[in-house]
Parts: sequence; structure tokens; C-alpha cells
Amino acid sequence: MLGILGKKTRMTQVFKDDGICIPITVINAGPCVVVQVKSKDNDGYCAVQLGYQDKRPKRTNKPQAGHFKKNNISPKQYTKEIRISQNEKIEIGQTVAVDIFKEGDFVDVTGMSIGKGFQGGMKRWGWSGGPESHGSMSHRRIGSAGANTSPGRIVKGHPMPGHMGNSKVTVQNLEVIKVDKENNTLLVKGAVPGHKGTLLIIRKAKKK
Repeated sequence: MLGILGKKTRMTQVFKDDGICIPITVINAGPCVVVQVKSKDNDGYCAVQLGYQDKRPKRTNKPQAGHFKKNNISPKQYTKEIRISQNEKIEIGQTVAVDIFKEGDFVDVTGMSIGKGFQGGMKRWGWSGGPESHGSMSHRRIGSAGANTSPGRIVKGHPMPGHMGNSKVTVQNLEVIKVDKENNTLLVKGAVPGHKGTLLIIRKAKKK
């Protein structure tokens, strides 16, 4: 299995034997249940659908309830697909725990970044801004945004003020510092996207 679902708990720090301080993120990962297995013959690609955290049947709509009932699995709060290789033998109802990782592994963590609302260009894109003297009337304005006659419009993709954050972000190559199977906890070096309680997808690193 290449990945697992979890939630961001908090950030803290640990000290190595030589006294070096390491910033870490504590992730409550799994246990997850395999809800569905997709094969290349039926679906065109190989993947598993993981379910994470139990959900009250009353809060489950009929299509979802039928999907879980078909595989004899209790309703889950979150379901996500994770690609697998064609050779992996995985069955519906199988439990995926945090011990698929070990200390020293590298993981890619995907989640929704913290939303920051509507922001100006200086904060959103790092613009330097206009003159700061008293006579200037354009301290933080966007200034010129496009050519005059040709093409006579703002080019697509031009950085502008707008909604910042609350987007899907993947942080790659984070080192696993500790795996605690009893408490379903994963400690990774560095920061991961989102605020406390954000749903995360933790996969084995692709570039390591």
C-alpha cells in the first residue's frame, strides 16, 4: 500500500541524540478501510478507495449508504482514492494502518492550505509596491496591468489581487521521524498544509 489518510493534529519539536532540534508535525493517520478496489480491466487504472473515520448512518445519503452496504462496510466520513501498482493484492475490507511506514521513510503529504481570504498583490504575489513618499498615490496599488494597443488587454495568467489560500497543496519529501502504531500517530519532519484537523493524504514519496 502506497498511502493512508489522516488528520493534522499539531506541531511540536523533538531532539536528536546529538542535541539537534527538529520541528515536526503530528499526524493522526488511520486506521483506514479499503472500501473499493479498482482494476485496469474494469476501470482503466489500478487504485483503492480508502475510508477514514466512522460516520453515523443517519448522516449518510442513500447513494453513499448503498456504496458502503454493497461491500458490507460501515459508513465512513472521508473516502479518497490512492493509486496502486497492478501487482498489489488488496482486498475489500482490509485495514490499512500507520505501520505501512517506518522511521526514515520519505512521504508526500497533500491537504488544503489555510484560507487567507481576499488579498492584495503585495501579499499574494510579493510585489514591491509603489513609492512610499507622501506625494505618492499608489503605495499598494497594482499599477500598470497590460499593454496599450497590442494586445490591448490583460494577458491571461497575470498575477492580480484575489482569493489567497484554501487550495490543494502537496509538500514533498518529508522524513518520517517516528511511527506510533498503538496511537495511530505519525511524526514527520517539517510543516504540512492546512490548519489543525485538516484531512491529509500521506503517500510514499515519488522523488525519493
